Amino acid sequence: MTSPAPAAVPPQLNGPSRPAPGPAADEGLARRLRALACTAPLHDLDARKANLAGEFGVYAMAEVALAAIDLVTLNMDFDTGADHEQIVTRLQPRVAAQAPERPAAEHERVARWVLENLINVGSVDRGFRAVYGTFGADGAYVRRDYDFKLIEEVPGPGGTVFLRTTDEAVNVLVGALDTDVTSAQIAAEVKLEVLISRGRLADAQLAAEQARYRTVQYAETLRKTLDATRRNVRAVDWLRTVPDMIAEALDHVADRYRHENAILTNIRKARDEAEAAVDPKTAEHKRRAAELVDIVKDCIRRHTQLQSRLLEAGPLFRAEQDRQAFATPASGAGLDLYGQLLAPVLPLPLERAGRVTDAFFARGTGLRVPASVRVGDLVEMLLTPPVEREHLGAEMPEPDLVETPDDSRFSEEQLASALELLDLPADAPRRLSGLLAEARRRDPELPYLVALLAVHAASPSVGTAYRQGEQSLLFAVDDGTRLDDPEFGGADLIVGRALLDAAGMAADRAEAS
Repeated sequence: MTSPAPAAVPPQLNGPSRPAPGPAADEGLARRLRALACTAPLHDLDARKANLAGEFGVYAMAEVALAAIDLVTLNMDFDTGADHEQIVTRLQPRVAAQAPERPAAEHERVARWVLENLINVGSVDRGFRAVYGTFGADGAYVRRDYDFKLIEEVPGPGGTVFLRTTDEAVNVLVGALDTDVTSAQIAAEVKLEVLISRGRLADAQLAAEQARYRTVQYAETLRKTLDATRRNVRAVDWLRTVPDMIAEALDHVADRYRHENAILTNIRKARDEAEAAVDPKTAEHKRRAAELVDIVKDCIRRHTQLQSRLLEAGPLFRAEQDRQAFATPASGAGLDLYGQLLAPVLPLPLERAGRVTDAFFARGTGLRVPASVRVGDLVEMLLTPPVEREHLGAEMPEPDLVETPDDSRFSEEQLASALELLDLPADAPRRLSGLLAEARRRDPELPYLVALLAVHAASPSVGTAYRQGEQSLLFAVDDGTRLDDPEFGGADLIVGRALLDAAGMAADRAEAS
């Protein structure tokens, strides 16, 4: 009879435990963690709305934030961005729909607050930071910082400032991870075409909007590449990376034109086949088809703009290469303000140092261009009759005075009663406990005022009372005795009144006069 085989030992008992392979060590986990971090500022808005002065719990701040990202994305162009005030104005109807009974000023405040928090106005670099952890090649857990922005402010022509959404914001808006732009665009177009062919126009509208967001993101990638080229042509790989990207993007645009024109034909066909009947389902079908036509037309417009920029990328690179390679370097010796001006001038007398600084600042501030007067302004100024002035000047507005409410705790009668208790003879000081007991018999609130005056008398202003001509001064001394009172604790002070030198005060006042 053979002995039974030994039981199988679980693998985890054979040796020390290790991190499970798979998603924990996969780059996909890091992408999902970064995508999750991008949504944290939106959830933080709902957490921090309780700090606003007022009742703002009725507003869903995350929904308003998504609408703001949507508006900025669709209103920005290749060269410019969205206007800050225009976004606030267009965001107010979305806010007002959540609380229509609230005033319009509150709706504007909520919209402005959400937009400024998406820009992160309070921070130094106006960005967000998240900490996430991944597993390295050796299986060790490593914490990493992830810095990102959702809406950033970019300079525009004429000193203006525009708003642009970042790639992270578009990922949050579309609800996707950090995926490749081209593959996401192809997937969105195929999904859109399938949905339209099956007549699911409600889902097709969502897919079309996602395709448009991906087009915006693709154009944003090209714009950042061209901006980096204008700053420093050596910072961009124009040997392999950018030419491959441009060729791939041109193929992408050609494919998108073919898909979008076919999709547009199918949408128009679905719209034209829908009869304008009383059936609400048919009317909704036709409305969805009309909205899809507008969205796909906008996609075609953006692809046309993207294609023109792609064709201009090569000449722009060559022009920037010539400009930056053959530009004459700025020549000129720098001025050491400390070594050449401040250090030699400090030991000099004021008269000699003033001549040096006057000569330096007269030549260091540059030329002052005189203001030129236009003939039209000069003629208008000369022909305008003088304004008659009032002899006593303009009338002063009547001030709107508001009476300050009397919020004092003690009345005048209570103050008089407390001062009467503390008007002690000079040779008969009393304990604070006795004064409090007597005050309590007069008025339950009076002991608090007596205790306050006694504590204040523990450090009397002798000099001030002497100069003001006071005959006596209230004082309080702690001799170490503990106060035995049902309401107060501390030291049982000795409270008394000291007489001041009236003759000396009179002599001092006579000398001063």
